[in-house]
Amino acid sequence: MRIRPTFVLPLLVVALAACGSNGSGSTSSTNAPGPSDSASVSTSAPAGGPITVFAASSLKESFTKIAADFEAANPGAKVTLNFGASSGLATQITQGGPADVFASASQKTMDVVTAAKLADASQVFAVNTMEIATPPQATVAITGLADLAKPNVKVAVCAKEVPCGVAATKLFEANKLTITPATQEVDVKAVLSKVELGEVDAGIVYVTDVNAAGAKVVGVKIPADQNVTTKYPIAIINTSKQAAEAKAFVEYVASAPAQAILQAQGFTSP
Repeated sequence: MRIRPTFVLPLLVVALAACGSNGSGSTSSTNAPGPSDSASVSTSAPAGGPITVFAASSLKESFTKIAADFEAANPGAKVTLNFGASSGLATQITQGGPADVFASASQKTMDVVTAAKLADASQVFAVNTMEIATPPQATVAITGLADLAKPNVKVAVCAKEVPCGVAATKLFEANKLTITPATQEVDVKAVLSKVELGEVDAGIVYVTDVNAAGAKVVGVKIPADQNVTTKYPIAIINTSKQAAEAKAFVEYVASAPAQAILQAQGFTSP
């Protein structure tokens, strides 16, 4: 009996089409040059799986936008963001927290993770500076750092082990100010909340947090020769089961579109 080859050609076409597909489901982003002079912000590996990013609370506004743009540029990708004090996030990671990427507000807290062999290396992607935040309906006039040392001024800062608390301590020491905080908060957003509620006369926060708060607080700029900065490193966690996607996200954070978001929030380039 002879077999008629009725369906041979359609099957051959389907097979060839399958061979020509990479199956990644990802797309490249725009061709805007990044800070490293790359010609594109497309990632080195396709991103199509879920990742969890542990990030400093001061990154909330910028990383929320960056994550959304990353997902749009990489169909199928899903980014879950976990914000908090960098020191607390580092502790969570060393205790087995399910992080794929860690973005810290200081190198010191990142070093906790690398020392535990949970990250091989990190790269600085942004720099932040400090600013004084005061309530819109202030009852005490605050025009500069010296006013914070007055005995009737209630000042909120971050806890000493938190990067924004470390920065506040350096700020006071550099300007030879003796200040006894009225409260030490778990992270910079908690400090900002104290100011917004009028529970303190001033808070030491990041420039980016004053920008994010808008009309809820009034910012008092600190002159550059009196101010301090903090660098923000980012790293892929070695225990990640989505290493390719984690790497793609880290590279996206360094891209021109992501850097533009960070700078609009008040960060500066490293």
